[in-house]
Amino acid sequence: MVSRRKFLVLAGVGATGAVLAQPLKALYAREALGLSLRGIGYGHLKKDPRGLLDLPVGFQYRAFSRKGDKMSDGHPVPGDHDGMAAFAGPKGSTILIRNHELSPDEDPRVVAPAAKQYDPTCRGGTTTLIVGPDRQLIRDYVSLAGTYRNCAGGATPWNSWISCEENTSTPQTNQAGDVTNVSKRHGYNFEVPVLAAGPVAPEPLVAMGRFNHEAIAVDPRTGIVYQTEDRGDSLFYRFVPKQPGNLKAGGLLEALKIKNRPQANTRTNFPIGKPMAVEWIPIEDVDPAKDTVRVEGFAKGATQFSRGEGITYGRGEVFFTCTDGGSAGMGQVWRYIPGRTAQAGGTIELFVEPNQQSALDGPDNLVVAPAGDLMICEDGETTQHLVGVTRKGELYQFARNAINNKEFCGACFSPGGKTMFVNIQDPGITFAIWGPWRWA
Repeated sequence: MVSRRKFLVLAGVGATGAVLAQPLKALYAREALGLSLRGIGYGHLKKDPRGLLDLPVGFQYRAFSRKGDKMSDGHPVPGDHDGMAAFAGPKGSTILIRNHELSPDEDPRVVAPAAKQYDPTCRGGTTTLIVGPDRQLIRDYVSLAGTYRNCAGGATPWNSWISCEENTSTPQTNQAGDVTNVSKRHGYNFEVPVLAAGPVAPEPLVAMGRFNHEAIAVDPRTGIVYQTEDRGDSLFYRFVPKQPGNLKAGGLLEALKIKNRPQANTRTNFPIGKPMAVEWIPIEDVDPAKDTVRVEGFAKGATQFSRGEGITYGRGEVFFTCTDGGSAGMGQVWRYIPGRTAQAGGTIELFVEPNQQSALDGPDNLVVAPAGDLMICEDGETTQHLVGVTRKGELYQFARNAINNKEFCGACFSPGGKTMFVNIQDPGITFAIWGPWRWA
């Protein structure tokens, strides 16, 4: 089990200090070539002779748990690897819980007994992987089944993974308004304990809201859960639980509003590095028949974000991405600093917005590395990278997808920080990466 104190270590440390006042084109141009600048980054990316993953000199990887491989429970590894988190396991092992962003018509599906499927018409869910200290896969199996497009999620301080559905279909219609054959409402979060040895009994966390969930991050000081929504007119939410650590007990769902700027849209015209005070607006209808949580929040003055995606917590700060934000639509990274109590609103600021495809192209999942840099998974239109961001907002490329132009997902670090784990969604591969980390 991971203690509360240990969770802070696993979560990493956050970015502090001033950010760049303006994007520096020369810096981004150099970093797009993988160059190390004043100690930023890890240098040139070396072409992988196996054609899987290009990394800096000195780094190596192991690929495992590919789509279609036979798992320990006898079922095939499902496709569409996505969000993921790493937890401390027994005897120096690492436990990974990994999402599968599968729709009802995709294979191979997440397989489980009927009694352990939330909705038998749906094929998404999670798998759990136990990886030894030698980075060899020991065991893997299904841990959540019958859910719809499990995109990302997040780890909790109480040893669980929150898996998020990025779809709001109902038994009548899907989110596009077309007739669908699902048997239950979707658009919920589900909790998977780290030590679950097989499929859990799925229980939607209804009080956390029914919307196009993307990811969550927990502030371990308060137990408040921050949530992103993957919509062009999405909101940024927080869930204040009645009982920290027990999400099933319910709580209050709220949406962020920048003070004195009702119904602000953050896609363009926001300065980098300028903190803005915020307040939180309560959402009353958390489980609407239609996908209207964000509609209610915006009507009450909440702030809109352009496709909120990955989110991570570290050293008292929350970072989240907007995958097509910015004047060029290439993406943004926002930094939210919570107040010390639930009553204090905190501040939010635009942390990174390079507006250059060569610097950052569709930021999605992200994690705070042990030394404080962000590691961001790209999901853009060209060659995909893992992009590092320093605490000053400087960007560099750490890895490159050498297979295709499909997205990186689920970046996370093992306890102790010696190994990064990450997925390439299609064709569905998990990687362990290690080498001369600055903190190792």
